Amino acid sequence: MVEKTLFIIKPDATKRGIIGKILARIENEDFKIVELKSLKLSKKKAEKFYKIHQGKPFYPELTDFMSSGKIIVCLLAREKGVKYLREVVGATDPELAKPNTLRNLFGTSIRENAVHASDSKKTADWEISFFF
Repeated sequence: MVEKTLFIIKPDATKRGIIGKILARIENEDFKIVELKSLKLSKKKAEKFYKIHQGKPFYPELTDFMSSGKIIVCLLAREKGVKYLREVVGATDPELAKPNTLRNLFGTSIRENAVHASDSKKTADWEISFFF
């Protein structure tokens, strides 16, 4: 079944000028880019988007980071899109991510790991409605 999911290219990756490389990989994995936009999150909007992590020690740093520069937000579609995108993205920590995953290739730390991907169908639905 074709599923829609949300994908974000984070500020560290946009600042390094690797948007094209990341999007090429997404397209090579047979994802259809349904919608795409470039924006800069306000601190308040970043806090709302990551509210699931509110109260965790990394929350302030995460929301500061995500509001620090331009992001690329993509609505993607593919067969088993949510699960497959998570496999393509890899583990949160680039050092633990499997070889050739996006975070392994482009992430530099747990915080600056280049990309975000919805972790479930329910989360994807909420995240898509947040941005689109």
